[in-house]
Amino acid sequence: MSTYQLAAIARTPEPRTALRRFLAADALVTSANGLAYLALSGPLGRLLGVDSGLLLPLGAGLVAYAVAVGLIARRAEPPALAVRAVVEANLAWSALSLVALFAWLSPSTAGAVWIPLQALVVAGFAALQHTAQRALRA
Repeated sequence: MSTYQLAAIARTPEPRTALRRFLAADALVTSANGLAYLALSGPLGRLLGVDSGLLLPLGAGLVAYAVAVGLIARRAEPPALAVRAVVEANLAWSALSLVALFAWLSPSTAGAVWIPLQALVVAGFAALQHTAQRALRA
């Protein structure tokens, strides 16, 4: 991805602002997902074909993670090590989601669509964050 493409997606030519926006968007999407898992674990579990007992701790973990990412995004200069940890955590989440889909979950059709879709979104955040951080160092 070129710096021009990154600037167009983030709507700013400033890599630091782009990075902060990508982190903030990640925190927002992750918190919405986590809160939904917490508040609607029963109905979502039935819809996705996933045990609601799995969605509750996942939701709590996602909310905690979203708060941490949001705090990083609020920094005028997000620490490189913290951003790298977010990128790596996002990549791990994406990979583990796909492994879980094929290795031990038996989701409904909706779950079989949702799980890779959310993994793709999270991997997309990782790619955007990594690219923005790399542009910041350049």
